[in-house]
Amino acid sequence: MAVIETGAALHEAHRDNHTHRDVNGGWLRPAVFGAMDGLVSNLALMTGVAGGSLGHQTIVITGLAGLAAGAFSMAAGEYTSVASQAELVQAELDVERRELRSHPQAEQDELAALYVSRGVEPDLAREVARQLSKDPEQALEIHAREELGVDPDDLPSPLTAAVSSFGSFALGALLPVLPYLLGATALWPAVLLALAGLFGCGAVVARVTARSWWFSGLRQLALGGAAAGVTFALGSLFGTAVS
Repeated sequence: MAVIETGAALHEAHRDNHTHRDVNGGWLRPAVFGAMDGLVSNLALMTGVAGGSLGHQTIVITGLAGLAAGAFSMAAGEYTSVASQAELVQAELDVERRELRSHPQAEQDELAALYVSRGVEPDLAREVARQLSKDPEQALEIHAREELGVDPDDLPSPLTAAVSSFGSFALGALLPVLPYLLGATALWPAVLLALAGLFGCGAVVARVTARSWWFSGLRQLALGGAAAGVTFALGSLFGTAVS
């Protein structure tokens, strides 16, 4: 009895400690991409305008317009992308559902063959496939996981993706504009704040993905700084050519 209780306790401890991050919720990728894109694109846009020697007011209006346009564009794009992907998965699930109704034995044999290919003994594989195929919905879920690589009950939400993308892009794009809104008249405070934001975003992402925080932060800092430098140079070149 003591051995059984000890084993149960160990199982409970393993279950509590052996957890994984939510990688299919549909919020992480658009949130990260939106924040990075907002920071880099709006910083590059504003430095490009500043490089053309345009006035303080023009830079602020450009930054605010870039924030609004980019946030709505990102949200619409994410919603359409995730919704289209979900519709494609549902269409494939309908195909699989029809196959399970029309050819149940063939689908059961297919599942058994899959388990055999993974090292399960043929007799045991056939028995497992037979028992799992008793419930049509369970059979559909198993075939979807094995053949399509998706969980029908855990598909990303288009609305979640759109809202995450909109909010994160707007937040990221606000950083380069914020110093101007607080009274700054030079470009360098906006650049410093945006670069600090890029490093911070990279470091935060590393906390979620188990990547080295300094590597991820420096990588985002380098990419954003390069984009800002190129657009500033182009703005200066075009400004000189036009004038």
